[in-house]
Amino acid sequence: MKMVLRTLVCDTMRNAIRSPSSRFMSAASAEPVPHINKNESTQTFRTTENDPVHHTISQEAKYYTISPEVQKQLFTFGGLPTIFKKQVKTFAETCVMVRRPALEVFEYLRSADYSKPAIRYVLFGRAGSGKTLTLAHVLHYGLSSEWLLFHAPKVRNWLNMPKEVANSQTKEGCVDLPIDAAEWLAHFKMQNSTLLNRLDLRVSRDLTWSKRESTSKDAPLMELIELGINRVKYACDIVSVIAEEIKLHSTAGRCKTLVVIDGFNAFFYPTTRVFSETKKAVPPSNITLTEALLNITKFDWCNGAIVLTVDKLLAYGERRQSDLPVNLLGKEGFEHLDPFVPIHVPEYSDKEIHSCLDYYADRRWIQNERGLSEDGRKELIFISAYNPRRLMLECASL
Repeated sequence: MKMVLRTLVCDTMRNAIRSPSSRFMSAASAEPVPHINKNESTQTFRTTENDPVHHTISQEAKYYTISPEVQKQLFTFGGLPTIFKKQVKTFAETCVMVRRPALEVFEYLRSADYSKPAIRYVLFGRAGSGKTLTLAHVLHYGLSSEWLLFHAPKVRNWLNMPKEVANSQTKEGCVDLPIDAAEWLAHFKMQNSTLLNRLDLRVSRDLTWSKRESTSKDAPLMELIELGINRVKYACDIVSVIAEEIKLHSTAGRCKTLVVIDGFNAFFYPTTRVFSETKKAVPPSNITLTEALLNITKFDWCNGAIVLTVDKLLAYGERRQSDLPVNLLGKEGFEHLDPFVPIHVPEYSDKEIHSCLDYYADRRWIQNERGLSEDGRKELIFISAYNPRRLMLECASL
């Protein structure tokens, strides 16, 4: 029954997009590859095309380099797996493999009709298959395409390891995570400051925070962001206001918005590790930051796109039995996102895993005979079962 529901939803949404997935590979293959250096490196596991906007099937299974400036802008406050960040520091470069799920998302983003409500794309797959790095690739695409980015990389931390918990002053029975919200505002500012200054987006209504503090209508959106960073007690409410303002501006055609959320299914479980003053666990629905993210993922605005991941590591009980979105989201989460386009992030293909091993060997991450020989490679592939994270851990232990 679950597979039937997934198939129906997939077919419904893919037919709504002008370039259906059945034509994805042929369409991508037919595209020219612009801006490619004719003197392509002899390293077959790399590509010299470092702009995701120009990535096509020609670059599949090859690594591209994210510049230090872009990495700082996009990922200073999160968005890369912890183990991958250690690898980045060790290798002194940020390289991400061009994989088919990301290329599929790019094709959809290029061909979608943005006069219609924002389409939701849900990435799913086994733990360690590369969902978060696929989101990182999508984020870079959004930055290069001059989309306004609404990125929430730390949903798990918000609900399991909050920095501070306080009773909400505006929503009875709810709790705020003020420091986490202020950190997210700093993240939003770093990712979008240049674009926000150019677009000159403004607040659509008067906002009152206290008897002495308020934000007037037509104030710059950046002013509101600064207020939330400097006055953390208002940060959660300001995140909610920003989510609503972005929807209004996108629908009015003033900007194009890309919403990216990692671990979205965490919002649909009955409990968290956020505790109230009475030491009771607070459900996600009673956390004000949850309201903002559920609001911006609704089907009631246009000129944008929403890319999410669901993760079994955030599930519990029976929901851990399957990696499918219908299982991980539960009834409430599935109904919130329905309809959506599911995109599977699989383990490495043969081409991808050999490309990864070539990259590790080039970086001198693999130096001994076990990793460099043909038999050694076969052993690593067998032990890792083609799982990107397991392969990364195995090679780190050599």
